[in-house]
Amino acid sequence: MAFWLFKQEPTVYSFADLERDGKTVWDGVTNALARQHLRQVREGDRVLYYSTGKEKAVVAEMRVVGGPRPDPAEDDPKAVVVDVEPVRAFARAVTLTEVKADPLLADCDLVRLPRLSVMPVTQAQWQRIEELGRTKR
Repeated sequence: MAFWLFKQEPTVYSFADLERDGKTVWDGVTNALARQHLRQVREGDRVLYYSTGKEKAVVAEMRVVGGPRPDPAEDDPKAVVVDVEPVRAFARAVTLTEVKADPLLADCDLVRLPRLSVMPVTQAQWQRIEELGRTKR
């Protein structure tokens, strides 16, 4: 099992939308490195949902339930999708500011490659974000 972080603009598709739908196809990834990461995702992998836009925070956990496979809605043969389902919303959002300020997270791709929409997360980084997400500020 691997750990990932997927970014999404909540006005496009929020975690609440995923909870309502129960499952969705994660598509629309166009960056070459993000697509490379998405091709490595496997069923059962855990995913942090990062809300972009105004919030800029990790807000929830998802699980991969299918894929990767070619995107049937795209003519681009490099386009890839996976299926995800909601696991849980965090008790509180873990902001990008907190992530940048935390010495245990300083070297994570979220800090180093802020525009990347799909990125791996180490188990230690996952555990730290999870810990921050269940505690009060």
